[in-house]
Amino acid sequence: MNETELILCLNSLVNTPYETECIEFKQNFHSAEEIGERISGLSNSACIHGEPRGYLVFGVEDKTHKITGTSFRAKSHKKDKEDLENWLINRLSPKIDFNVYEFDYEQGKHISMYIIPAAKDQPVEFNRQGYIRINSSNRKINDFPDKQAKIWRKKATPFEKEIAKNHLSASDVINLLSTETYFDLMKLPYPTNQRSVIDKLIEENLVLKSDDYAITKMGALLFAKNLKEFDSLARKSVRVIVYKGKNKIETQREQVGTKGYALGFAGLVDWINGQLPANEEIGKVLRTESRMYPEVAIRELVANALIHQDLNEKGFPMIEIYSDRIEISNPGKPLISLERFIDSYQSRNEVFADLMRRLGFCEEKGSGLDKVVFQNELYQLPPINVTCTDNRTTVAIYSYKTLNNLDKNEKIRACYQHACLKYVSNEKMTNQSLRERFKIDNQNSAIASRIIRDALEYKVIKEDNPENRSRKYASYIPFWA
Repeated sequence: MNETELILCLNSLVNTPYETECIEFKQNFHSAEEIGERISGLSNSACIHGEPRGYLVFGVEDKTHKITGTSFRAKSHKKDKEDLENWLINRLSPKIDFNVYEFDYEQGKHISMYIIPAAKDQPVEFNRQGYIRINSSNRKINDFPDKQAKIWRKKATPFEKEIAKNHLSASDVINLLSTETYFDLMKLPYPTNQRSVIDKLIEENLVLKSDDYAITKMGALLFAKNLKEFDSLARKSVRVIVYKGKNKIETQREQVGTKGYALGFAGLVDWINGQLPANEEIGKVLRTESRMYPEVAIRELVANALIHQDLNEKGFPMIEIYSDRIEISNPGKPLISLERFIDSYQSRNEVFADLMRRLGFCEEKGSGLDKVVFQNELYQLPPINVTCTDNRTTVAIYSYKTLNNLDKNEKIRACYQHACLKYVSNEKMTNQSLRERFKIDNQNSAIASRIIRDALEYKVIKEDNPENRSRKYASYIPFWA
């Protein structure tokens, strides 16, 4: 929200006849714990009352609704040397994407405001305790089991159908969204009238119609001309950070996307590739002027990060470029085990993913990571590495290293990924195919044999036919096959 919108919002809140169960006014800050408890109570109460959000406002008298201003600075306040906002996020469960605003209502009257989304599927807890608003009081939710059960029973609206901005005219919709991009990517002729444009967006659930129009979160996230126009999505913008070395000590440049994913995707991938060096010594089959990383792999990994992120989790997709690797991450834990990324497919955002496929940004189900591994092998790069920490999923792709410079774990992981790639291609890994993957000369087949033995010992692959006594003609498959 800009300052004008915030002032209008505050005017609307103070004009309510009394403090409601979804609105709380405070004059000044008392404690960080109190704010956490109020966020929990307002979020849970908003869910029960069918409101999309609750409000905690500092700088207003709770009885008279007189706007007095506050000395509390919500954005810069610290709790135990940690930003208060981050401190609160880490103690809320599930983490909710509340927004914090500061503005001057008029000279000398500073306002701090928390806008809090309604709970979904389960009560929001602070420090493992849920709260709820009863009239103007904050109470423990366990003391009101009927209200608690109502939150559990309430079916959450899917993220893609949630409202990002409402009370819009058709002209507003077209001004906020790049409708031309949708029709271009779908290879459809652009309609000759505004009504036909809007009708097609409604058909795709990018726009909803009641008395007026509303843009859904899916519509905004994909086609917004400027995501900053949508408060609930501004922090879903993709961030790219380029570091000078192999760590985060020195940042060279940083780019934060402002466009919707579909509108900005091509430019994003081009910008990333523009930051990547050419490889001076990439191996035997590729020219020395080739890029260090395959562009197809970068495109697939960025698309996967956008599609498979947990859209209800706080956080944003991020691409971090180091001198020796690229890490592409997204908020949320994966729905499948990390070892099954190459062959399995499960998306938490199926409607979103389906539209992204039809727009041409990603492959059909399950055919994205195998393309990445194929390109990785073609460029003779170390194996990709998939990790999940701090509720983020990260895929790392590394710059070229000779086989001798790979450690044992990297060789085993490369062997496993090669076996997976062969299996999903309806083939089997052999000593010869692994030699081809690493460009090992035929007379050095013992090197490939050692890698296979280690992979067997770590039980990431298994023999296709254990009865076969010939090592020369043995073939291997992933452990899950």
